[in-house]
Amino acid sequence: MLYVDSLIGKHTVNTMPDATLEAFLDHGNATTAVNTDLDQAEQAIEAIINAGISLTSITDKLLSDGVKAFADSFELLLDNIEGKRAQLLKSQPGVANTG
Repeated sequence: MLYVDSLIGKHTVNTMPDATLEAFLDHGNATTAVNTDLDQAEQAIEAIINAGISLTSITDKLLSDGVKAFADSFELLLDNIEGKRAQLLKSQPGVANTG
């Protein structure tokens, strides 16, 4: 829950699998935490940069992967809806399929 707890803040949105949400609801800590320990966060970022790691490359990849995951999930949702729609149309004689 540390990962979920540490990302809670004003005007933030966090997506998570149902199991993670259930676990958080069971024993998570819903307090604003995203703006705590900022000195430690700045030191960590500085250490990453000093190690020659590109934060821009990392965040660009995370963004790209995240958008793709949401798009894939949305396509799956639409496919499932279309499948259910087709089943319903088959089971309802006389209902026009307007495709």
